[in-house]
Amino acid sequence: MGEMRPQTGAHNGSNDRRKLAMQVIVLMGLVSLFGDITYEGARSITGPYLALLGASAAVVGFVAGAGEFIGYALRLVSGYVADRTEQYWTMTILGYGLLVSIPLIAFAGHWELAAVLLISERAGKAIRSPSRDAILSHATKQVGRGWGFAIHEALDQVGAIIGPLLFTAVFIFNGGYQQGFTLLWAPVILTIIILFVARMKVPSPERLEHADGPERAEDKGKLPRIFWLYMAFIIVTVIGFANFQIISYHLKVGSVVPDMEIPIFYAVAMGVDGLVALIIGKTYDKIGIRALIAIPVLTIPIPLLAFTHSYGLALAGVVLWGAVMGIHETIMRAAIADMTPIARRGIAYGIFNTAYGASWFVGSAAMGLMYEFSMTYIIALVLIAEIASLPLFFVMRREAKTKSQ
Repeated sequence: MGEMRPQTGAHNGSNDRRKLAMQVIVLMGLVSLFGDITYEGARSITGPYLALLGASAAVVGFVAGAGEFIGYALRLVSGYVADRTEQYWTMTILGYGLLVSIPLIAFAGHWELAAVLLISERAGKAIRSPSRDAILSHATKQVGRGWGFAIHEALDQVGAIIGPLLFTAVFIFNGGYQQGFTLLWAPVILTIIILFVARMKVPSPERLEHADGPERAEDKGKLPRIFWLYMAFIIVTVIGFANFQIISYHLKVGSVVPDMEIPIFYAVAMGVDGLVALIIGKTYDKIGIRALIAIPVLTIPIPLLAFTHSYGLALAGVVLWGAVMGIHETIMRAAIADMTPIARRGIAYGIFNTAYGASWFVGSAAMGLMYEFSMTYIIALVLIAEIASLPLFFVMRREAKTKSQ
């Protein structure tokens, strides 16, 4: 009679929250899937298309870097607004709405107009990303931060594979860039529809995390020291990470890969991204931020491979680039959720993404200019940046150990 019995109601409630959390993750993954078909399809041919419209390597590097910078810098504002208003769904829907900029590129006859539309889509990503990641951070609390973001990223990358292959199919059937961009209206519409379904399913996702216990007073305080150490680590590592636009530009102007195969290379990178995301997500849930050491280690060889004139080595470089992107998109975001309080989650993602984008802008613009002179400069930049990130990693790791004691 004195036997302790399980609290069935509490257990069922926990299971229900877990199921609901997984539904949120999958639905948002599908939103990202169709969103990625749209903008990753476009990104796979941005370099060659801008070159076709008359842009130079420096212009391609600048446009790519500026797009990423704007797409990340505005997240500081959108993250702050999201936290202040708590309108996470509204910000997410508004941001995804700007995906219409991509199919509109079909009407761009000059690189300047194409650049404006590309940057507009990046601005939309800036508006939606902090809110979307905050929504996901609440859901992943129930299934494991690393694993939850990994599932989202894996679905995301399915779209990132389909997008470039869509352009490849267009080229195979003797279509052109304009036909490819026009086809992207379909995934844009599907993205918005599924997003509204997700919102109706879970209008208040923050309750998934609050359900684990009452919010403490310290949860509303300042962002912790480890977060700022993490930002420093991110800034340095990302400066040395080449973007695919400049890599694809090299593949075209260097006649390393036929135009038709460049989207296939990107699709391969996205497939590697999704696979690595699942592996690194599980790894992160087991060993924590120690998994981040993979970023500088795997980034260093990329320019040594991708910027050669060997087809095989270039492919290896693109595969490695996809692996690093998988780590960026998965555990970089998961770590933010573990480091920051709920009430500061939106601004934390905003700061993180702003730092990330600014770093990528500096690195991309520098690599675009360096490409005009010598590959040696690009390799030197990558080596300096990634080696400089190692001391920051170890300081950050020590801070995490101290905090956990």
